[in-house]
Amino acid sequence: MDYAMYTDKGNAMVHGIVVAAKYKGLSWGEVYDMLITISEIDGYGEATDTAVRECVYSALNVKTNFYI
Repeated sequence: MDYAMYTDKGNAMVHGIVVAAKYKGLSWGEVYDMLITISEIDGYGEATDTAVRECVYSALNVKTNFYI
C-alpha cells in the first residue's frame, strides 16, 4: 500500500500503524501521535507530511468535521 512515504520501508511502517489502529480502534489523535513519533526516526521524517496524513486518514475511513 502506498502512503506517500519516500520508501517502501516507510510505507510498510505506516501500513503497520494503519493495521494496528483499525484492530485496536484507535482515534485519529492516537494515530497522529504515532506518526509524529516515527517522523522523529531518521528516514521517516515525512510521516507527518500532509500527503501521508491524508493517505492514512483515508485508509482509516475517519469521519470528522475538521481538517487534518
